[in-house]
Amino acid sequence: MGRIGFKKGIGKFSKKKVGIAIIAAAVLAGALWGGWHLFRGDRDVDFWVLGESEIPQQITAQVIPEYRQLERALASVVDGKVYVIATRGEKPTSGYELEIEKMTLEEENDIKTLVVFVKFKDPQPGMSLTQALTYPLLVAETELDELPDQIQLKVQYIE
Repeated sequence: MGRIGFKKGIGKFSKKKVGIAIIAAAVLAGALWGGWHLFRGDRDVDFWVLGESEIPQQITAQVIPEYRQLERALASVVDGKVYVIATRGEKPTSGYELEIEKMTLEEENDIKTLVVFVKFKDPQPGMSLTQALTYPLLVAETELDELPDQIQLKVQYIE
């Protein structure tokens, strides 16, 4: 009888240890994951979307006409400021929208990549829309002081 009670005691003790070990492993994994991102140099980039009248003339005249038909993100420097242009390409009607959700700057192997997270919204079926070619785009001024080596567009479609 004493032996059975002893085994029950070990079983309870082991379950408690296993639970503590699992919690400790989860905390350690979270710390390592957070430290890895911090070590990699990823950081959020502050930006503000410009109104149509605030977009620098150089971007309006040179950059937008060349890239408006493409779905992409690109950057341009005007007067020492870095601007990001996010485009949806050519669309057959009005009603196509985009929103820059956030930007992050990632650095790996001395290569800086600006990742632009954009939400795309298409018009709802049956909506009354203007039947004309449109080129939805946004221009944002960033806090960056130099162009990144690469720019990556990450799109999320929303309804």
